[in-house]
Amino acid sequence: MKHAILGAGAIGGLIGTALGYLGDDVTMIVRPEKLSDHPRTMSLERPSGTLTASVGAVSRLTDLVDVLWIATKTYQMDTALELVETTPSLVVPLLNGVDHIAVLRSRFGHGRVVPATIAVEAERISSGQFVQRSPVRLAISASGESILKATAAGLQDLGFLCQFVANEPTLLWSKLCFLGPFALATSASGKNLGEILADSDWKAKLDSAFAEARAVAEASGAEIDLAKVQAILATAPATMRSSMAKDLAAGRRLELDAIAGPIVRGGVHFGIPVPTTASLVAAIESQVRTHHA
Repeated sequence: MKHAILGAGAIGGLIGTALGYLGDDVTMIVRPEKLSDHPRTMSLERPSGTLTASVGAVSRLTDLVDVLWIATKTYQMDTALELVETTPSLVVPLLNGVDHIAVLRSRFGHGRVVPATIAVEAERISSGQFVQRSPVRLAISASGESILKATAAGLQDLGFLCQFVANEPTLLWSKLCFLGPFALATSASGKNLGEILADSDWKAKLDSAFAEARAVAEASGAEIDLAKVQAILATAPATMRSSMAKDLAAGRRLELDAIAGPIVRGGVHFGIPVPTTASLVAAIESQVRTHHA
């Protein structure tokens, strides 16, 4: 299989290294000014050991590939897509949120875009070097199973928790129902997961935000398994922080609209009150204004 990865950050690097380690042809799409310095060997440090893989790198994708994996930040997607000058057989976005799927289908066609979500705590420590700190949960729309089944099996052999999901709202909202409340709570509080769970006030806010997200998700046609959300909480490292919290602390741009927007807008659309979510968003927006003042 020939894969191209759009986005050379933590998620793109993790996927690219894993696929390359499995023996697939992997090309990283990087910004033109980064091309000459991008390493041709990438490494992924994992709890079970380190994977290394040889990869190619281009500043524009002009060759046909079987799969284009999109692993940018949501707000970077439109600009990054300018580097893609061909039509891949499949497009698999690993972005946060829900709204990007319609945008991608309007460009590539409905049938080529296979929604997917990935849940992992990972970090890029330098160009071509990545760290994975938690289990990888990869969920892919069943529409891509015939082509991606072998790829998913290979990743499963590496310890990824892979599944194909028939219901797309369930696929997308199952992640957002965890990520939204978790990202908002860790960002607004400055606490990691363990600290939030040990603080009764913040634990109550987290639980309330979960309930609000679940209500909007179910109104949107998703089937949310609360036991799975609780299992993620129970098995996640106590030190885990969201990428949004890390971005906030570093003064970087946030994916606040992509992560919280569907919950807030969905609440308005369906007439579902989401006061905890709204208050957490307001607290984060206040911190952003303070940092930029």
